[in-house]
Amino acid sequence: MSVTREEVAKIASLARIRMGEEELERMVPELNGILAWVEQLGEVDCSGVEPMTAVIPNTLRLRDDVVDADPKTGGGRRDDVLANAPAAEHGFFGVPKVIE
Repeated sequence: MSVTREEVAKIASLARIRMGEEELERMVPELNGILAWVEQLGEVDCSGVEPMTAVIPNTLRLRDDVVDADPKTGGGRRDDVLANAPAAEHGFFGVPKVIE
């Protein structure tokens, strides 16, 4: 696949990039080089390669999500938390209406 000067001008127009004639001519071989490199990557046989999200193995370093892990901030304290709310309604924080 290769691009022409007209296609580079169209891409620049879509991206709202103003380019002169000299810049357009300079971009044609650059974009063709990039497209050739992408085509070359498509030829690589990766059928036996496991998909991965990173090049090194990562493990999450987070604690287990346990309710009541801390007696001061754990679950079952709704009434204590709502005691600090300016307006509590039906077990939830009451907030002023924003949309009519």
